[in-house]
Amino acid sequence: MRILIFGATGMLGKDLVRAFSAHEVRGLGSRDVDVCDPARVLHTVQQIRPDWIVLSAAYTDVDGCEADPKRAFAVNRDGAGHVAQAASLSGARLMFVSSDYVFDGEKRTPYEVRDARNPINVYGLSKAVAEERLLEIAPQCCIVRTSWLFGAGGKCFPDTVLQLAKTRSELKVVDDQRGCPTCTSDLARGMLELAERTASGIVHATNQGSCSWFEFAQAVLSASPNIKVLPVTSAEFPRPAKRPSYSVLSDRSLRERSVAMPTWQDALTRYLRERSTNER
Repeated sequence: MRILIFGATGMLGKDLVRAFSAHEVRGLGSRDVDVCDPARVLHTVQQIRPDWIVLSAAYTDVDGCEADPKRAFAVNRDGAGHVAQAASLSGARLMFVSSDYVFDGEKRTPYEVRDARNPINVYGLSKAVAEERLLEIAPQCCIVRTSWLFGAGGKCFPDTVLQLAKTRSELKVVDDQRGCPTCTSDLARGMLELAERTASGIVHATNQGSCSWFEFAQAVLSASPNIKVLPVTSAEFPRPAKRPSYSVLSDRSLRERSVAMPTWQDALTRYLRERSTNER
């Protein structure tokens, strides 16, 4: 297969390039092609003629989206639409990375792919309307919703926790938001399997299991007993963008496509081992 990845320089993008390396893969960052430029996107797709386009390029700063909704929609909605249009015109299949934040967090059982979108922040809304637009332009696309990404290739929650722990003896972390931590290398391998199975429709792809941010931080610092992790509420730790209190994604759609991902605890162990090795 010939694969074109938009957003290849991001944390997930780097792992996507590695995961798809057995195929003919071309990875492009925003400096190569701005997805907000429809003519440039179309020219690139027509030049490369991919079998699959994987779109991981996005404006993912949740609080930043709240402060700059114009940019959020320009990249996450309009940019995705440009790529979908180019895919449709060139006959390429499209895989789009979406988010658990398309949901409002009111459920207390894992979200299924058919549950109604009802985002509560700008980032989630930009992803939700992008999903709707892509399904109109490229009905056979594969929309991969995921959550709480972490990995060796960029800034993420475990890295932030470990950096703070170097200078603090106590960390306060919210305990009333629950989701599924997902390692980018595992997600990339799962997306490869979906592409090789010619998947279409909406798929929820996360590492198995769920936790709160507080529990996630405890696991990150399990080897550092001198660091105290204290639970706090979201109200005690206000952010510009409201987060869903529960955004656990069901893995039913992934299992139906015979794709399996390991537990988040297993993924975190591998991440910490790799991080430690790289710091030596």
